[in-house]
Amino acid sequence: MASWKNLSRRALLLDGRIDLKETKLIREEIFADGRVDRSELEFLFKLRKEAESCVKAFLDLFFTAVKEHILEDGVVTATEARWLRKMVFEDGDIDDDEKQLLRDIKAKARDLSPEFDKLYDECMAS
Repeated sequence: MASWKNLSRRALLLDGRIDLKETKLIREEIFADGRVDRSELEFLFKLRKEAESCVKAFLDLFFTAVKEHILEDGVVTATEARWLRKMVFEDGDIDDDEKQLLRDIKAKARDLSPEFDKLYDECMAS
């Protein structure tokens, strides 16, 4: 049985990059039901990780999806903090967009786990 995620990812990354047309298509599908579930978030994460390059619009879409998913209930759990840690440290470099994501999450969450607080402090110190 074919996996839609693998097929889609391979098709989107055929040329190694994610362009504006692809970003528009991804946005339409991922946000079609008004929410981003864990499976969709993992799909976006793999796209970001495997793309040789991507347009800023895709990065904006990715970080918006992460925020919406993590903040859906207003609470950042230990599990969500571990996922954020994996995402942030995946490439060994914490960039300004990732720091801004953590700032936004911290500002908008009504409750933060100690794991998130630790991640936040580590990232802001670097």
